[in-house]
Amino acid sequence: MDRVTAAEVFVAIVERGSMVGAAEYLNMSRAMVTRYLSEMEKWSGARLLHRTTRKLGLTDAGENTLIRCRKLLQVTAEMHSVADNGLEALRGLLRLSCSQSLAQGVVVAAVTEFLRRHPQVSIDLQLENRTINLVEERIDLALRITNELDPNLIARPLAECCSVLCAAPAYLAAHGTPRELSELSLHNCLTYSYFNKSLWYFERDGKNVAVPVSGNLSANESLFLLSAAIEGAGIVCQPRYSAAPLIASGQLQQVLPDWQPKKMGIYAIYSTRRQMPATLRSLLDFLVEWFNQHPRWLSLVAE
Repeated sequence: MDRVTAAEVFVAIVERGSMVGAAEYLNMSRAMVTRYLSEMEKWSGARLLHRTTRKLGLTDAGENTLIRCRKLLQVTAEMHSVADNGLEALRGLLRLSCSQSLAQGVVVAAVTEFLRRHPQVSIDLQLENRTINLVEERIDLALRITNELDPNLIARPLAECCSVLCAAPAYLAAHGTPRELSELSLHNCLTYSYFNKSLWYFERDGKNVAVPVSGNLSANESLFLLSAAIEGAGIVCQPRYSAAPLIASGQLQQVLPDWQPKKMGIYAIYSTRRQMPATLRSLLDFLVEWFNQHPRWLSLVAE
């Protein structure tokens, strides 16, 4: 775990008088504060706090550790100040996590442009569809498509993710094209393992509808389902940024265009606002601008 963050947590506990107060101040969960304190005690090799039902008190080792932690945070703040004043170019390694679909369809273009602007920065992108622990896996930033945010993490909205229903012309010729949502139950629907596996949600004119779906093929990677749809396996629900080029080329055909699959948010997710490196802050600001203004993204989501 990050020792600078652990030092910050320990100082906050002492200054705020409780782990609850430190959690609120640092925008962290109580569980995360407890873990950082435990790690700090492991690194120090001693118990740092006397815990009672009414208050926390410093042990002798805690007094010495508090002095050292404050010095460490002062040095760290001075280093960030140098970067913030523009005296040094952005540099260093950022570890990102992202689904393969979002990475291949969108993020690769944004990251490439960011690295072109900041050649001394390196990015290590981990392709993951599952929910991961950012601290344990040393991830600086996770890019996720979701409507269910973890309250223990900080999420910065980047864009909306609109989806479309589509299928190969050969599949529709063989099985018919559904004209109503209820007809989806008669079709082989290719479903995503992690959510909406048995229900697809739609919106139209302020009306929300959940439709039961089923099929003989599901997967934990949406790009596999997209390829299966191209092969004629069934009807699939895909992000517009993935499906639009294939619909334009005729490889896929949009189904039930009058109904909009429920929109989801695209978020940049990180663990804490405190002591954020200038490189990470710059990437966050860049991504917000890229998703709002870049022609590449706007062309992928255009109706």
